[in-house]
Amino acid sequence: MKIKNCYFPLFVSPGVLEKEKDHVEGFAPEVAWVTKSGKSDLEVPIAIRPTSETVMYPYYSKWIRGHRDLPLRLNQWCNVVRWEFSNPTPFIRSREFLWQEGHTAFATKEEADAEVLDILELYRRIYEEFLAVPVIKGKKSELEKFAGGLYTTTVEAFIPNTGRGIQGATSHCLGQNFAKMFEINFENEKGEKAMVWQNSWAYTTRTIGVMIMVHGDDKGLVLPPKVAATQVIVIPVPYKDADTQGILDACAATVKTLSESGIRAEADFRDNYSPGWKYSHWEMKGIPLRIEIGPKDLANKQVRVVRRDNSAKSDIPMDSLVEKVREVLDEIQQNLFSVAKQKKEACIKVVKTWEEFLEALSQKKLILAPWCDEEEVEKSVKERTKGEMGAVKTLCSPFDQPELPEGTLCFASGKPAKKWSYWGRSY
Repeated sequence: MKIKNCYFPLFVSPGVLEKEKDHVEGFAPEVAWVTKSGKSDLEVPIAIRPTSETVMYPYYSKWIRGHRDLPLRLNQWCNVVRWEFSNPTPFIRSREFLWQEGHTAFATKEEADAEVLDILELYRRIYEEFLAVPVIKGKKSELEKFAGGLYTTTVEAFIPNTGRGIQGATSHCLGQNFAKMFEINFENEKGEKAMVWQNSWAYTTRTIGVMIMVHGDDKGLVLPPKVAATQVIVIPVPYKDADTQGILDACAATVKTLSESGIRAEADFRDNYSPGWKYSHWEMKGIPLRIEIGPKDLANKQVRVVRRDNSAKSDIPMDSLVEKVREVLDEIQQNLFSVAKQKKEACIKVVKTWEEFLEALSQKKLILAPWCDEEEVEKSVKERTKGEMGAVKTLCSPFDQPELPEGTLCFASGKPAKKWSYWGRSY
């Protein structure tokens, strides 16, 4: 997409951070401040970036002068720190996390709007095509949008086991709010002074947490083949009187053949563990496919393959190893997505009234309800559903809107409904 990679500093001066009022208010409780150097207090405390708009945009105002300097499209891979939060959960919510953050500037709103959706589609593809996790594309409510932005689009995932939604990744149109604050102006083709339109977008290590929760089972991790660092683990299964060396050689040859064809394969030759122990060990680590080679397999010039997703076993002739392993890995990838999609769809409950809403909530459903799109009503839903499990909020209004018949009323206020929105507890 012709987006350039860059890297900006971790530390932000208070003057710059506090320039954009709505933005800093939105992040105020989460900003970590450095106040000491060794034993001496700093004259001016320094913030650690919770996100990089305010770090990067002073430079955008220097670099952008005329319309030929646009669009400016930069991305950085970095860490950010958000200090104050509840319920720390590995990957899902942690003080420091890794992400990519894109920051772009355009001459027109049309270009910015188009990019927001292009990036969101990339995020959908990462989730669905690589992580095998189904997501819903939609728009965040005014209450849930990015602080200081114009509007926020999102890919929302859902964890059937816990009945919670989770924001998968977001793509924001920032409008001209930051351009005003940081004076990012340019001379347009007519020689007039204009302000840029900006976007920012990011996905984080949270994606890994979502994948773990959607696919994991009682044996441990389940990794989709496309993202598994090791796709195939090869395990020798020698018996007392077997040709042990022949089995070990066959395992090594299998790894070599698979690796040379671009399949990420490894063998477990540790002789201080039994084959059964190794099976459990690699199942826990989520390796998509296990290959076992024992005396019978050696004699029959075949290997036994065992799938991690459904434990199905089959035998593959050595001479069609690569082709068959590829097929099985593709089937696993597809099956993981299909199963996750069925589970998610079984959790969606369409409601029309507050009573139906509460009922669906008690069943840990992903709730689709008609809504009047008023901030006060959303706040009251949060208030009315507070409890040990956490309050309910809007997850997103899907782009793919079901038909809204004339006269449909909001489930929470009884006012005329303007659109369908997904609601639920979330991470």
